Amino acid sequence: MSTPDRTAQIPFRRLVDVELRKLADTRSALWLLVSIALIAVGAVAVLVLFAPFQATYADLANAVAYPLGLLVPMVGLLSITSEWSQRGALTTFTLVPRRGRVIAAKAACVAGLTVVATALTFGLAACGALLSAAAEGTAAVWNLSWADHLYLFTFQAIGVAVGFTLGAILRRSSVALVGYLMFALVVPSLSSQLALGVEWWGAAAPWLDLTHAQYALLGATVTGEQWTQLGITAALWIAVPFALGLWQLRRVEIR
Repeated sequence: MSTPDRTAQIPFRRLVDVELRKLADTRSALWLLVSIALIAVGAVAVLVLFAPFQATYADLANAVAYPLGLLVPMVGLLSITSEWSQRGALTTFTLVPRRGRVIAAKAACVAGLTVVATALTFGLAACGALLSAAAEGTAAVWNLSWADHLYLFTFQAIGVAVGFTLGAILRRSSVALVGYLMFALVVPSLSSQLALGVEWWGAAAPWLDLTHAQYALLGATVTGEQWTQLGITAALWIAVPFALGLWQLRRVEIR
């Protein structure tokens, strides 16, 4: 008679709870989360206190979305790489041999964090709009549509997916963080410069450069063609690499 797989009986909710606690179980991870909140509050405070104009809801939401869009993906990245940098993978995957379930639990936690970060963006932007209007003695300007809210959430989610994917592929915190910063900060600048001097790249960039396609979400409207470009680039830079990283994660030897 075969022995039942007891790990398969562990509720997925319990795995999510464990992975959620891991997001802040080290000093560096905790301070990263605290820094994200402080930077978000600081971005609103600076715009409300020092801008020479009344800050609108859209101004404030975009001001918060940029730093959060850069920092929150690092949390998703570290949620995977910390298993190797802190040598926790041996314990984690011994207790739960089905590695796919652990990665799915991590993904659920990171997705929840993305929702919280987006809610924080809109909440702080709303408070800032009210404070800025009160300082000017006018009515607050609510100039984001429901579609704009969706675009901002999608913008955040894509960035987090990039970080999570790099973590799955590289599995080393330092290497993955450098790779993420290169992808988020250096590659877009190089792509823009290349598009100015190379005609074919200028035409191809929207279909091949994920950051170029992602920033279309911060525009006034997103056309059907831009959604198509975003889907293609997301498949090239997120879906395919993540599938490869997951394949490696499920087979790599744990030491």
